[in-house]
Amino acid sequence: MSQPTETLTTDVSEPKNSNKRKRLFVMLALAIVVAGGGYCAYWKLIGSRYVSTDNAYTATEVASVTSQVAGQVAHVKVENSQQVKQGDVLVVLDDTDARLAMLQAQADLARARAQEAGAKSSLDAAKVDLQRRQALAGTGAVSGDDLTHIQNAASNAQASLDAATAGISLAQVRFDQAKIDLARTVIRSPVSGVVAQREVQLGQRVVPSIPLLSVVPVQDMYVDANFKEVQLEGVHPGQHVKLITDLYGSDVVFHGVVGGFDGGTGAAFAVIPAQNATGNWIKVVQRLPVRINLDPAELVAHPLRVGLSMTATIDLQSKS
Repeated sequence: MSQPTETLTTDVSEPKNSNKRKRLFVMLALAIVVAGGGYCAYWKLIGSRYVSTDNAYTATEVASVTSQVAGQVAHVKVENSQQVKQGDVLVVLDDTDARLAMLQAQADLARARAQEAGAKSSLDAAKVDLQRRQALAGTGAVSGDDLTHIQNAASNAQASLDAATAGISLAQVRFDQAKIDLARTVIRSPVSGVVAQREVQLGQRVVPSIPLLSVVPVQDMYVDANFKEVQLEGVHPGQHVKLITDLYGSDVVFHGVVGGFDGGTGAAFAVIPAQNATGNWIKVVQRLPVRINLDPAELVAHPLRVGLSMTATIDLQSKS
């Protein structure tokens, strides 16, 4: 009697398990459909509207400070990380040689002016003498040789005056250059910013074109965002950008505007550019630097430094 009972129990449980599996497959199918629909809706409404990259870094036009005259460093007024304003004194050179050169040029200018005054006086006298001889030439009181001699003297006086005038111009140029060289012994900041890479030391002998230090205009910071070439189809100058930096975290969001595109990819401007015209060629997706201008007010509230990592997200549907 027990064997028929077991057979009946098995027959009843099999339909139940089959129905349960069907329900599970239906639920799985519904979940896949819902997930696919949700992803499609997300991509349609949100995902396709933005492009993003974390390959972005802050940058600015760093001002390299050099000396325009040779000399020995007498004072160094700044140090690294110090804030300076445009026109602030950074380095002072010993101005002894420049001051002496200016005094010498000033004396040469005064001498040239005196020579011009003497030449002008001689010319005036020669002109008066010539006028007198010409007035007497008709009476026969003045010989032709005497008149010719006076005319030559007047011409020579005019030439001497012209040379003296040219000498004044040259002496004036030398004096102006000496004044400029003296003023250049005081080296000032070309822009407002933060001092960096200070190499100059007290007592050092400097020459023109050798970098002394750099000034970083942090208030003019921008971002170079390296987007993949496949992301740039809908990117245009003027579109709005949201940026997050590791320095402040996600709590601080910077707002910027696409300023433009670089002239080429990083690989194109590399020291040793890739030679794609070879037999072993592998296509690699390239990245193009996109310049993003930041909001100056936000930079004042949250200062940045050169080379910081950023995450940039461009709104492709924003108005340019």
